[in-house]
Amino acid sequence: MPKAELLTDDQVDAALVSLPEWRARGAALVRTAELPSFAVAVEAVNRVAEIAERDDHHPDIDIRWRTLTFRCSTHVSGGITALDASLAQEIDAVLDALA
Repeated sequence: MPKAELLTDDQVDAALVSLPEWRARGAALVRTAELPSFAVAVEAVNRVAEIAERDDHHPDIDIRWRTLTFRCSTHVSGGITALDASLAQEIDAVLDALA
């Protein structure tokens, strides 16, 4: 994957306006979501995995029973890029569909 340009702090703040469940934490966008059950949480992970493979951009995902934490960061660039904001929006759509 080619190196993507890092977003400025102002650009990250602007992106977070349309991502109200997300927070900037260090070099990543982070969201934690609680799903109705473990099976639904795994289904969400599977759907996000399909998106990540399609886009060749993969979040870090922590699964704790029915609670998922997503971290979007462009590792090759060393922080948050437009790719992460876009992936966060796609993750939101998956979570909204399964909530």
